[in-house]
Amino acid sequence: QVQLVESGGGLVQAGGSLRLSCAASGRTFSSYHMGWFHQAPGKEREFVATITSGRITIYADSVKGRFTISRDNTKNTVYLQMNSLKPEDTAVYYCAASTLLTSIRRPDYWGQGTQVTVSS
Repeated sequence: QVQLVESGGGLVQAGGSLRLSCAASGRTFSSYHMGWFHQAPGKEREFVATITSGRITIYADSVKGRFTISRDNTKNTVYLQMNSLKPEDTAVYYCAASTLLTSIRRPDYWGQGTQVTVSS
């Protein structure tokens, strides 16, 4: 089992940047496929990005070219660098971990979430 703790959310103006971090417990972090999801008020939770154990990255169309997911296995941490932020990026951002490639969009473990608010 793995526990995930996000940090780095906050309030930023449109066009600005934020970097989210997700620290994971456990000794098998490198074997997990890690991802970020977000949930805006009144909407369902949506996929944002994932980085596999082999460091393959996949992004939602809405964030391609603006967001970058990365991982540091020595620190058991996954990051989401968010640039050129837009008001529609406002949401609670969740870190997630999957044990199987087939479950990337339905992760096994979730963090508690961190709020990102982008003002216009």
